Amino acid sequence: MVPVEDLPIEPGCYLFKNDSGEVIYVGKAKALRARVRSYFSSTQDDPKTALLVSEIDSLDYIVTSSEVEALILESTLIKQYRPRFNIDLKESQRYAYILITEERFPRLLVVRDKTRKGKYFGPFVNGEARDNIVHALRSAFGIRRCSRMKKRPCLRAHIRTCSAPCSGAISEEEYGRRIRQIETFLNGKVDDLITELTGEMQAHASNEAYEKALVLRDQIASLASLHERQQMERTVDHDEDIINYLREDDTVYLMVFHIKRGVMTTKDDFQFFANDETFLDEFIVQYYADTVVPKEVVVPHEPKDDAIADYLGELHGSKVYITYAKRGRKKELLDLVERNIETHFLLRRQMMDDLRQRLDLPTLPACIECFDVSHISGRYMVGSSVQFKHGAKEPSGYRRYRIRTVEGIDDYAALHEVVGRRYRKLRDEGSVLPDLVVIDGGRGQLNAAADALRELGVDLPLVAIAKREEELFVREREEPIVLPKHSKGLRLLIQIRDEVHRFAISYHTLLRTKGMTDD
Repeated sequence: MVPVEDLPIEPGCYLFKNDSGEVIYVGKAKALRARVRSYFSSTQDDPKTALLVSEIDSLDYIVTSSEVEALILESTLIKQYRPRFNIDLKESQRYAYILITEERFPRLLVVRDKTRKGKYFGPFVNGEARDNIVHALRSAFGIRRCSRMKKRPCLRAHIRTCSAPCSGAISEEEYGRRIRQIETFLNGKVDDLITELTGEMQAHASNEAYEKALVLRDQIASLASLHERQQMERTVDHDEDIINYLREDDTVYLMVFHIKRGVMTTKDDFQFFANDETFLDEFIVQYYADTVVPKEVVVPHEPKDDAIADYLGELHGSKVYITYAKRGRKKELLDLVERNIETHFLLRRQMMDDLRQRLDLPTLPACIECFDVSHISGRYMVGSSVQFKHGAKEPSGYRRYRIRTVEGIDDYAALHEVVGRRYRKLRDEGSVLPDLVVIDGGRGQLNAAADALRELGVDLPLVAIAKREEELFVREREEPIVLPKHSKGLRLLIQIRDEVHRFAISYHTLLRTKGMTDD
C-alpha cells in the first residue's frame, strides 16, 4: 500500500482495494493525502467507515487537474467498478449539459440527457457556475428564453436581456451569428466575451453603479470557470488512448490512460529499460498485440516508424489515428498523464534512493525480496517471500514454502530453511539475485538468514525490520538503526514487510483450513 504521507496533495480520485485486488471504495479529494489520511485517524465513529478501513489492503489513485475533474472521474469509476462501500445509485443521473437547441431562433438550455436535437456542451458539475454561465450568455447575446415565441416583446426585451426575435427586432441572420459566437465561446475561446463584460463592469464601477458591477463580476468569474474544462469526460464519438512517459537515464516510466467515448476509465503503467530512441515504437507494437486498439492513440511525439499506424489499423480493422498533440485538450491530457507518472513512479525512485543512503547499500535496491514465517503453536508452519521491483509489487516473484526440516516451534530454523531454499535455487540456476533481502523480525531472524546465506556462499545486503518500533537490524552494527518516521526508505520497508506478512498469513490460513477439513 502506498504510504499515506507520500500521496500527492493535488486533487484526484483514490481507489481502496481489498486483499483480492477488488475495488471496494472510490472517492474524490481536493487534496489526496489529507483525504486518505482521514480514514486512518485514531478514532472512527462511523461503523461503516471502520468496516471499510478494516478491509483496505492497498490503494491506487489518479491525479486530476482540478476538483471538478475529480468529481467527474469519481462518477465514472463508481459506475465502472460498482464498489460495495459506495452508495449504489443505479438510476443516478449524469451531470448536466448546456444545449443549443435546433430551432429557427435557438435557445440555451440546461439538460441532463441528450435526447433533444441540438449541440451539447459539458458536462458541468458545479451547478451554480453552470447556471451563471447560461445566464451570462443569454444576457450578453440577447438569447430568447421563452419556449413559445409570442408576437410582442416581453419584459426581458425592455430590460435588454433578450433581442426580441418574436417582434422582428433582430434578423434571423444576426441571431444566427450570435449563436455561432456562443458556440465559439463554449468551445473554449473565452477572451472576446470576457473583454466585453470587463469593459461594462469597469464602466458601471466608474459610474458608481456598484451593484451592476458586482453582477458582471460574478458573471465574469463564472465564464472564467470554463477554463476548468473537463478533460475526463469530453464529447467524442470514439475511443482514445493517451500515452506519455518520463525517461531517466536508461529507465522509461510510461503510462496509458484509456478514454472510452470521452470518459476516462482505466490506466496502465509500465517501467522498463531502453537504450535507444525507438522504445516508444516497440512499446506500441508489443502493447497492442494483446490489448484492444482504440480509434486514436495520442502520443507526445511522432513514432519513428511510419508503418505503426498501418499496423494498428490492421489490428483494429479500420484506420487508426496516431496524434502528436502540441496544444489544446489532448496536450492537456498528455500533461495530466505526465503528472500522474511523476506522482507514482518518481515517488518509488525517491523511496529506493532514500533506502540506499540510509543503509549504505552498494547499489540502488531496484529488486527487493522479503521473508516471513507463520504458524500456530508450531502447527501448519509455512514460509513466504515477496518481491518488489522498482518499488512496486512483482507477483511473479512471490513464493510459498511448506517447512520440511523443522519440528515444533523454531522460527529461526524455519527462516533459515526458507532463505536457504530460495537462494540455493537461484544460485544453482545462475539467476539474477536481489539487491536487498529483508527479513520480518529482529536480530535473531537476521542472524538465521545470514547463516543461511553464508552457508551458500551468497553475499547479499540483508536487513531485518522489527514490528513494534520499526527498528532495523543489520549485520554490520550491534545497535538497531532507528530511521525517522517520515523516511521514504522506511515506508518502503514497512510496505514490503506488511505485504509478506499478509501473503504468509493467507497461505497459512489456507493450509490450516485444509488440515481441519482433512481431520
